[in-house]
Amino acid sequence: MIEFHVEARTGVAPYMQLVHQVRQALRLGLLSQGDRLPKVKDVAAKVAINPNTVLKAYRQLENEGLVSAKPGVGTFVTGTLGDTTPSEHEPLRRELLRWLAKARGAGLDEDSIEALLMNTFRSSTEEEK
Repeated sequence: MIEFHVEARTGVAPYMQLVHQVRQALRLGLLSQGDRLPKVKDVAAKVAINPNTVLKAYRQLENEGLVSAKPGVGTFVTGTLGDTTPSEHEPLRRELLRWLAKARGAGLDEDSIEALLMNTFRSSTEEEK
């Protein structure tokens, strides 16, 4: 089951952070069709946000065709975004972990690592066009 977290410093609305986390879990194969999302009240209590914020995220996901709410039962994954299995990600994940260790060893903090990674990702995406 997915464990949500919300970071105030990102500037991204809390409901969108939840939506992004579900999308990422679907892409990585951590959630699949039939899986149940946590109850709204449980998410709200765990991440300290208003239950309406969680409902808004779940409605957004439902509008995108990724989940379906069954009143009195829960919200279930009905769509998918991933085209690979988690086992196919593992070699890349190990390589990325080695790179992260090197970056930390070079003295980069979390924000610097994220900035370097995102800048490099955007550059590589632009070069592919």
